[in-house]
Amino acid sequence: MSSNSNSSPAKYVLTQEDRSITFRPNGDWTLDQVAAIDPVLTAELQALDYDMVYYDFTDLGELDTAGAYMFARAVRIGPGQRHFWVVTEGTKGQQTLMQAAADAVKGKPPVVDRQWYDSLTRLGKATERFFTEVFETLAFIGKFFAVFFKLMLRPRQIRWNSVVSLIEEIGLNAAPIVVTLCFFIGAVIAYMGASLLASFGASVFMVDLVGVSVLRELAPIITAILIAGRSDSAFTAQIGAMKMRQEVDAMTVIGLDTFETLVVPRAIACLVSLPILTFLGMMSGVFAGMLIAWTGEIDISPVLFFQRLNEVVGVKAFWVGMVKTPFFAVIIAVIGCRQGLAVTGSVESLGSRTTQSVVQSIFAVIAVNAIFAILFYQMGI
Repeated sequence: MSSNSNSSPAKYVLTQEDRSITFRPNGDWTLDQVAAIDPVLTAELQALDYDMVYYDFTDLGELDTAGAYMFARAVRIGPGQRHFWVVTEGTKGQQTLMQAAADAVKGKPPVVDRQWYDSLTRLGKATERFFTEVFETLAFIGKFFAVFFKLMLRPRQIRWNSVVSLIEEIGLNAAPIVVTLCFFIGAVIAYMGASLLASFGASVFMVDLVGVSVLRELAPIITAILIAGRSDSAFTAQIGAMKMRQEVDAMTVIGLDTFETLVVPRAIACLVSLPILTFLGMMSGVFAGMLIAWTGEIDISPVLFFQRLNEVVGVKAFWVGMVKTPFFAVIIAVIGCRQGLAVTGSVESLGSRTTQSVVQSIFAVIAVNAIFAILFYQMGI
């Protein structure tokens, strides 16, 4: 900016009384005038010890943003310092400009440590978020079942191409990791059972331990948790990315129901894939137990293993594990899709919703499994 020949030089008078100073500028405090006075003013302010600043703009000429920032040096002259200030004499425009400059240089106010108050505040906000999530999830589940049963009555409206593609993604691609993990789980249970029961001379009961634990609990819950972590994050990320690119809004505008096109196909794919994966996990875990019993120190042959498994454990344990899988499938699909549709326009929201999707689905799967365990115990199953 070129210097104006008619402008008067910037000057000031600083006076101090007790813990307050009075700043009286005169002349024009504009960009072309304040550069020369900056080092002098900064040094003089640093040498003073005060808590309050009074501004008297009676003799002030022109003022722009650069001059206002020079005045605001008195408000915060050092790291962490924040002084109170007030304009005693000045126009409305000068006060507004000074307010903007002071707010900019002061930054965020210092954090006041209120341990008990802040703890209760965070607890209250977390409780509010929890009940909000529960309410919105229940509302989403209700709408999902309304659309789902409507499509069951009109199966031609179901997007079967999407369902088949999602079955491959959810089920077929996840089969190797489910089988491998359940195999190692079954092997660990067999080793632990054999070593613990051998001290009591009851090694044959290792078959009971492997059969009941793998068929009733471990294979269904491990498979559901794997699919929750693997597929729920994919559901949320896919639908969330569509939401960010406004593809979901475009679908709504052209008359497509997002539940019919995005949610129901994923739910059907989970309902088909999860029982199959659970069955494969059960067979893998039982096979691992049989292998350890056959090749280990207890030397139980495969014929004796499966005979004992059929006599003591029976098919009931198998069906107890399988009956839970449709509920797990619906939980995983609904939570993943709901969190995806709740994504806003930011990448931060996408990451946050993806994390919430995985955490909520795993928590819900474990909670529902515990409810089933209590019900089966009360029913004597």
